[in-house]
Amino acid sequence: MAPKILLVTGDAAESLEVLYPYQRLCEEGYVVHIAAPERKRLRFVVHDFEPGFDTYTEKPGYTWPADLAFSEVDPGEYAAIVIPGGRAPEYLRNDPELRKILKSFFDADKPVAQICHGPLITASVDALRGRRVTAYPALEYDMQTAGASFRDAEVVVDGTLVSSRAWPDHAGWMREFLTVLRAKAPVT
Repeated sequence: MAPKILLVTGDAAESLEVLYPYQRLCEEGYVVHIAAPERKRLRFVVHDFEPGFDTYTEKPGYTWPADLAFSEVDPGEYAAIVIPGGRAPEYLRNDPELRKILKSFFDADKPVAQICHGPLITASVDALRGRRVTAYPALEYDMQTAGASFRDAEVVVDGTLVSSRAWPDHAGWMREFLTVLRAKAPVT
């Protein structure tokens, strides 16, 4: 049986940051489960950059069903975890079930992929202290406050933690994450 990957998200996640890694990992032969605060049809958003705006804009995106609620997840069944961005991490970081899940991945040194605002969740379990990371550039101060060394780069690999800034960096992010993942949990 192929290794399983857990993708954790919720409403207002960035559509591309959920669906690109989901499809890319499936394409590689991994089994990917999406977990959210509850089993339901999730509503994602699309963030884009438009002239005249000081920050990104947000529009309705795709919908997608969650396979599991956080309370149903057994972290031991999964080889790695993916944490997309968007606005979802702002409230997901407060979920005690998700924090327990994520902490277990770091405790077991399993691969973790995070992008955009996803590092807000890893910061909530104090998993960034002493690490090199990237994130959406507006989070530089948050990453430093969490004890991380921030790099404004397409992708940053620190051991089994692979981080990226946002959806324009997908190719580099997944390329590096798959390198880590294949070494730790190859598809056979």
